[in-house]
Amino acid sequence: MNRKHFLSFLVAAGVSASTSKAWSNVKTKIPPYLKPGDTIGITSPASYISLLDIQPSVQLMQSWGFNIETGKAIGAKDFSLGGTDQERAADLQRMLDDPNIKAIMCARGGYGLVRIIDKLDFTRFRANPKWIIGFSDITVLHTHINSNYGIATIHSKMCNSFPNDWSLAKPMQIETILSIRQVLTGQAVKYSATPVSYNRPGKTEGILVGGNLSLIETLAGSISDLKTDDTILFVEDTHEELYSIDRMFWNLKRSGKLDKLKGLIIGGFSLKEETPGEEFGKTVYEIVTEKIKEYDYPVCFDFPVGHQINNFALKCGTRHILNIDENGSSLVSI
Repeated sequence: MNRKHFLSFLVAAGVSASTSKAWSNVKTKIPPYLKPGDTIGITSPASYISLLDIQPSVQLMQSWGFNIETGKAIGAKDFSLGGTDQERAADLQRMLDDPNIKAIMCARGGYGLVRIIDKLDFTRFRANPKWIIGFSDITVLHTHINSNYGIATIHSKMCNSFPNDWSLAKPMQIETILSIRQVLTGQAVKYSATPVSYNRPGKTEGILVGGNLSLIETLAGSISDLKTDDTILFVEDTHEELYSIDRMFWNLKRSGKLDKLKGLIIGGFSLKEETPGEEFGKTVYEIVTEKIKEYDYPVCFDFPVGHQINNFALKCGTRHILNIDENGSSLVSI
């Protein structure tokens, strides 16, 4: 098969023919913003979640004026997964293809998307994009869709993060969940973080990409690999040991993902307790600073994204302005 025919085959199969890590020539597609009466589908392409557990999110999103369609993967169970690989893939595929579903909320993360990502056909989704919502294991969908198709997605809390009683929710929990509605409906959003001594000041503009660091490492070298050149990259992770975080940042550095960034955002990193006598000896701040010392782009730490209460909705695959100074950091979608 000659190169011309091979590239034609890739395009016909819905696969990006470009092996570049850059976003320079990518024209981002923004799915239509939602309006009252639109339908949000809820599915669980990763771990198991019950019908009862998603009810608080269903009720709240209905109060926002949206119709909710619950997928067959909700309540399905195959050990820790939300049904078999075939069941989860079929449920997500149906929602990707259904023109009446305007956004897909992933019910929870955990593990499982990497098992089904190659079973999915994005042909109809590419022709009629819709919002994909979630984080953690849902990073697989963000990186695959952002890098291959240039379609924007929403990195945010999922159904399992909605409070059982809205009236008892903490202000930060309310604010972060309401940020999902803001992004879904096209409202302007601006997020800020307090000053950190390790921050590197500066102002930059670029496409925002990123997600869970462990997943970004897992997808390296695959068709779902994250393109980072000319982007603002954000990363977060949870329940990892410091040496593991160090290893993953070495992966980012050695694979060239840190070389040509416009900016770097470090979100929440919750840590496993170290074994006495086997401490790694470096903090997350020191680990990151070591890997980026040869670069000059702006860097901010402790940004409100990750496995934590202050996990705001971020619009991946779209242009943002990152500004870092002595007063802290701000990120604005443009």
